[in-house]
Amino acid sequence: MIKCNFKALLFGLSALSVFSFSCAADTVQVAVAANFYKPLQQIAQQFEQDTQHQVQISVGSTGKLFAQIINGAPFEVFFAADQARPSLLVNQGLAVAASQRSYAQGQLVLWSPNASLVDQQGKVLSTNTFKHLAICNPKTAPYGAAAVQALEQLGLYSQVQAKLVEGQSVAQTFQQISSGAVELGFVALSQVLVNGEVREGAAWMVPKELYSPIKQDVVLLTKGKDNPAALALMAYLQTDSTQELISAAGYSIP
Repeated sequence: MIKCNFKALLFGLSALSVFSFSCAADTVQVAVAANFYKPLQQIAQQFEQDTQHQVQISVGSTGKLFAQIINGAPFEVFFAADQARPSLLVNQGLAVAASQRSYAQGQLVLWSPNASLVDQQGKVLSTNTFKHLAICNPKTAPYGAAAVQALEQLGLYSQVQAKLVEGQSVAQTFQQISSGAVELGFVALSQVLVNGEVREGAAWMVPKELYSPIKQDVVLLTKGKDNPAALALMAYLQTDSTQELISAAGYSIP
């Protein structure tokens, strides 16, 4: 099977240049943090149409995916919800240093399907009238760490700590809230938006000064450094259409 050499083209060239070559289709194994799963599905669908390459996606918390990569999981591209884990992978020789970059900056929101429960100032947190408050595991999920930081900055963490319900990922936390198992909780803005609007209920945009910036990095793992599909996907992230999709999904572009 004849394949193109994308190595010289990946960095500094547009994805359009990459796709102008006639190449055999390949498959790329991608690990993605739960908050970015749905946007990545859209990106992958368009990428497959444009390049004929295939994308296989595994989703989870950043910490758990990182642990899987350390233990030999066959992922080739890693979309993390932080910058720390990709940097650690680079330092351990498991990722290509030149490939690491921020692809999105996330926004933390307090959300409930019950529109009357969450106000636009987040005052519900201080009323302590709710039974449970959902967050994702702050040890493995950056959005969980951000939620804890925000609660601490508001001086409310000790007040609500006994009511916290932890999900293993922000996707699980969203499910806990949307199912009604928990009244409200902290999730990513991207999870509650449909066509730029909150899909149901109400959300409070947590002020960014209350938590460290959620800069999300992507990195090419060493297992994918010779895979044309992995190299093409990394380049595809820089196209205007992909950047617009990421912005529309509720992220800012670093």
